Amino acid sequence: MKITLNFKPKQSVKKLLLALPERSRDIVIKRYGLGKNPDQMTLDAIGKSYGITRERIRQIENHALNAIRKSKNYTEEKPTFDEVEKIISNLGGIVVEQDLLDTISKDLGTQSCINFILVVGHPFNKIKEDEDFKHRWFIDKDLADKIQGSLKKLYENLKDDELITDQEMVKTFLSYVEGVSEQYRTEEIAKRWLNLSKKISKNPLGEWGKSTSPNISTKGVRDYAYLVIRKHGSPIHFREVAKAITTVFNKKAHVATTHNELIKDPRFVLVGRGLYALSEWGYMSGVVKDVIKKLIEKNGPMTKQEIVDKVMKERYVKENTIVINLQNKKYFTKNKDGKYDIVKK
Repeated sequence: MKITLNFKPKQSVKKLLLALPERSRDIVIKRYGLGKNPDQMTLDAIGKSYGITRERIRQIENHALNAIRKSKNYTEEKPTFDEVEKIISNLGGIVVEQDLLDTISKDLGTQSCINFILVVGHPFNKIKEDEDFKHRWFIDKDLADKIQGSLKKLYENLKDDELITDQEMVKTFLSYVEGVSEQYRTEEIAKRWLNLSKKISKNPLGEWGKSTSPNISTKGVRDYAYLVIRKHGSPIHFREVAKAITTVFNKKAHVATTHNELIKDPRFVLVGRGLYALSEWGYMSGVVKDVIKKLIEKNGPMTKQEIVDKVMKERYVKENTIVINLQNKKYFTKNKDGKYDIVKK
């Protein structure tokens, strides 16, 4: 969303600061990064520069903010506050602090000025980051409570390793949002609301899920490989997996390392020569011999062709490979009906 401001943040802030005496103005400038350096100084750092306590700096800061709010300059800047209020409303009424600042401007100095306007402005309310949500600003407490409550319900109903597409996540989330004006029920605003949560996130492929899931917070080759194979939708060679990790995620994945990680992780099943599938797709684990045994245990004794047909659904191997395994008398035997069974031990 592109925003064109009808005011100049730095000029508005400069005018607001004129309501303060020199020392108070300097302290506020340092505290909120309103000078040439947009970095905000701590109460301790400012206190040391003046030779007074951090608590005294806090008192001066609070007094200065109140003085600005009671000033003529503050009243004259009402159009500025109204415009920022409208921006927050257009972004959903409650928005992540950094998202709000980045949407308005990428310039750090301008962001510091917007932040100060939010702090000093009466319509604006900030909730600090907690275990559930990021730093956020809102203008309507009732709306903010509804959105945060809906996000908590959404999280509670997500499975630990569930992955949901962008479109489906927006639809699911909005189904939890009740009593909110239709003007807010858009895909763009829903995604901004989702971004409030620290417990729900997107993975590099744009899929949503719990932030703690390895499918979301990818940490290594195995997690990247899972996402690659899942997106591919069918068995894929480990060389192609390594190549895709490098291409899609811009993470260098060595072929040998990728193969070793696939072997060690139960999420993957070797279904052919170098071909891997996801175990969640229903493929049986083990080599061809193990697959034959599991199939006979499940279906009882079968003819050679029945076994071949069933194994071919589980493994990308030649028919002769299956026949050779069946001829291993240590594991398989033919009964009087000419069907293959497992050797009883």
